[in-house]
Amino acid sequence: MSTVHIIDHPLVQHKLTILRDKNTGPKDFRELVEEVSLLMAYEVTRDMPLEEVEVETPICKTVGKAISGKKIGVIPILRAGLGMVNGILRLIPTAKVGHIGLYRDPETLKPVEYYCKLPADVEERDLIVIDPMLATGGSACAAIKYLKERGAHNIKLMCLLAAPEGIQLIEREHPDVDIFTAAVDDRLNEIGYIVPGLGDAGDRLFGTK
Repeated sequence: MSTVHIIDHPLVQHKLTILRDKNTGPKDFRELVEEVSLLMAYEVTRDMPLEEVEVETPICKTVGKAISGKKIGVIPILRAGLGMVNGILRLIPTAKVGHIGLYRDPETLKPVEYYCKLPADVEERDLIVIDPMLATGGSACAAIKYLKERGAHNIKLMCLLAAPEGIQLIEREHPDVDIFTAAVDDRLNEIGYIVPGLGDAGDRLFGTK
């Protein structure tokens, strides 16, 4: 069963509240999404293995710790996932970035793929799939499926907000994928939006409707 990690750090929760505010404009919204993504990435990468390395300080030689050769891949689900990429890359600048383009059919609410470009060594990387909203879970579920079909096997899902319905779908279809979110909201409304949520993350990021 997937483990749901709720990142309740005070800074994350404070910034999430501003993101929810309908009066927060696109510029501030983009900056906040990037900041929250950076803060959340600390927790998502908490289990990265370390190894001892020798370094020489200005005083003497000593032994410190360094990341043990793990390669990270960041996979935003287009288009809203793009708003989270730079925050993670500020923390892990050597990560490679793949893209999966999906949109939700307004009639069926099912995901439709229109683009997929991944690192050539995707099967060797620890992957973080990112999307601000885990609503119905259809897009995230499809993206994870595409990654597994291409050989990926170590995948985490990171979102700003999640609905119980989306969590249940990931737990059922991909029980090996842990979910990292800043909050689990109440439910979905009749058109598949998270309640209380923060609206359409893509539209708020890019100033569209």
